[in-house]
Amino acid sequence: MKKTAAASSSAPATPSTPEPEVATATAAPAPARGGRVSRLSQLTTVPSMPQSVASTAAKSSFIQTASQALVPPPPVNVKKDPKLANNWKTKSVEELSDAEVIAMPDAEYMNEKQMAFFRLKLVELKRGILENAGETTEHLREDTVVVPDPADRATIEEEHALELRTRDRERKLLKKIEQSIQRIDAGDYGYCDETGEPIGVGRLLARPTATLSLEAQQRRELKQKMFGD
Repeated sequence: MKKTAAASSSAPATPSTPEPEVATATAAPAPARGGRVSRLSQLTTVPSMPQSVASTAAKSSFIQTASQALVPPPPVNVKKDPKLANNWKTKSVEELSDAEVIAMPDAEYMNEKQMAFFRLKLVELKRGILENAGETTEHLREDTVVVPDPADRATIEEEHALELRTRDRERKLLKKIEQSIQRIDAGDYGYCDETGEPIGVGRLLARPTATLSLEAQQRRELKQKMFGD
């Protein structure tokens, strides 16, 4: 009876179905300080450019930019009127015009008459600056009366500040004018301080106090931008 009961109670074993495989989860990153998961561990890693490629690209870009900036500018061509080329021989310095000075032959660059012409220009420029400085002093002296209206007073103070800044720039220009006159007296006027080449009549007419040629001036400005000197 016991064997029969055991046989009847034991059911036929059904084949066991394989359990589905569960992907093994990777270990969670260790929490950062304070129990919080580090934000860096949650970010997806972005493939970076190899250092050699990045540095090569940066260098080539810099060299290309620098080489483009260092290309010398085209020379300034001043149009000469051949009909005026010999007028300087028969006219006085006071009678010469800018066009007649430009038309002078290159072989006569910075001869006595040209030197005297630019000296006269510098002296006139100096006289104008000194007259403006005197007018500014007189103007400031006249405006010493106290203005009751705050708006009017603010306007006057702003005008005074602007006028003083202008006079300060002219004061610096006055020093350059005096140095240029000294260069004329020494016979060094009209030639670049760096290269010794002629600055050019056209540039000197536009800027009588110039001490560098246009190319040398642009090279200096480029160096100042690149190196901060």
